[in-house]
Amino acid sequence: MDCSYDFSIAAGPRDVSLQELSKRLAEFAEVRGWDEHHSPRNLLLALVGEVGEVSEIFQWKGEVAKGLPNWSCDEKERLEEELSDVLLYLVRLADVCGLDLGQAALTKLVKNAQKYPVSNYTPSSTTTNQP
Repeated sequence: MDCSYDFSIAAGPRDVSLQELSKRLAEFAEVRGWDEHHSPRNLLLALVGEVGEVSEIFQWKGEVAKGLPNWSCDEKERLEEELSDVLLYLVRLADVCGLDLGQAALTKLVKNAQKYPVSNYTPSSTTTNQP
């Protein structure tokens, strides 16, 4: 199923850094006077609400194949929008808390690599070695 999206608003598909998102979100909130409402608690609650909306999309679908081959363009677009909301609230929450989310994620990957070394991996169709 070929879904063509209009990327004109975003000036074409490209990689976007967390720093760029953070800066744009801060500007977006500032010019609208929303900073006073963007406390860590409020942002967390909004984030949880958006995760709930993502969950709702999957709620009755059962197992879903990678790439969503049986989904309509409208379903994929709705998922993109809700996942984007989750990402934007997460980035904003990290910024308001004064955290470097990108660096924290890289640090967490290193910790996970130490906690779950490849040498402990045993391929099996019935078990997983994931937390």
